[in-house]
Amino acid sequence: MQAVIEKLNENLKVVYRQALDADKKLDELQQQGHGKFTALFDKNAGFDFEAKRFKPYVLDTAADVEALSKMENLDEEKLKAVVFKIQNLIQLLATFK
Repeated sequence: MQAVIEKLNENLKVVYRQALDADKKLDELQQQGHGKFTALFDKNAGFDFEAKRFKPYVLDTAADVEALSKMENLDEEKLKAVVFKIQNLIQLLATFK
């Protein structure tokens, strides 16, 4: 289980760096009058809140990984949910490159 948590954390580190860059681009776009949206992800993306920047989504996913790491037995449903969130983050961040 520890190897799974380590891999999730590695992915989160990459996603976090990309999220900071993407958030900076979103800030620039908004200052130019673009980026009129209410949330980056729809309700089907696995997140139970809405945000206009990536960082809150990354922090939420990191909290989920932390909760997984503290479990004695790996909860496969929670693991799937975390992986789904990371996949959604990676896919959307790829559009900002």
